[in-house]
Amino acid sequence: MTTLVNFADVPLVERQHARQGTFRAHPMLHGTDGTPGNFFLQLSRTYADFLSPRHRHNFEQIRVQLEGPADFDRDGVMQQGSVGYFPEGVFYGPQSISGESLTLVLQFGGASGSGYISEARFQAGVEKLKATGTFEQGIYRSTRPDGSVRSKDAYEAVWEDLNGRALKYPGSRYQKPVLLDPEAFAWQETDDDAGTARRHLLTASEGELRLAQWKLAPGKQVTLEANTIVFVMEGQGQTNGSEWDKWSTLYSGESPLTLAAKSPAVLLEICLPNIPISPETVHTEYTTILEQST
Repeated sequence: MTTLVNFADVPLVERQHARQGTFRAHPMLHGTDGTPGNFFLQLSRTYADFLSPRHRHNFEQIRVQLEGPADFDRDGVMQQGSVGYFPEGVFYGPQSISGESLTLVLQFGGASGSGYISEARFQAGVEKLKATGTFEQGIYRSTRPDGSVRSKDAYEAVWEDLNGRALKYPGSRYQKPVLLDPEAFAWQETDDDAGTARRHLLTASEGELRLAQWKLAPGKQVTLEANTIVFVMEGQGQTNGSEWDKWSTLYSGESPLTLAAKSPAVLLEICLPNIPISPETVHTEYTTILEQST
């Protein structure tokens, strides 16, 4: 079943996190916790007080810079409009913000099958560890029985406490994150429908994660495959009788997804890795869980 979430319907929520600084976000979509293909998509707002140390994850990320820059130090700066692929097992950062930044952030289980723990469960894990230590600048510090201080990446500390075992990172398929400028890619008109164009951005890993953008003239439509997330960069249209507009997000679930443009539209297509996944992606469930945990 297709899930459609319009940006205007999702409140801006301020929440704690495992890094440093103020963090606000519009939670848009999430998958099913406990599945290898679980995911979470949000529009995150960070500010000049944000800081994240150099670290890595056992899940993957797609980032789209919507407003302002995001600085990843030796890995480069994401400027407005750029797209980043952050592979599982690959170190990146440290990350800092000059001013204010708005970023589309999709976090999801990669081809290794390591999965992705839900945001609600992660927040509960942070609260639990606060009883025995402190989170400072993206690092969790606790005191051993002998009085020595134990330091660990904040996410890693929470993950290990939730799972009761050491986090084993997937091998680094790539040396560093891949930062893309979509405007440097050429649009290619489709052979069978004038007014519909596509530009392929990336295919990654044995799971065949794929990124592409579509440009639709008014009255044109495109059908995308199952297990695909679409983010509307520009324009308005409809899907199954429901209206979407700029910054709306759709998830196709187990069936193909057809989008019809009512105005000139640009769509970001994210075809998730070939990992079993549940189609349940109701953003209101996450919002309720988050409100109950704060």
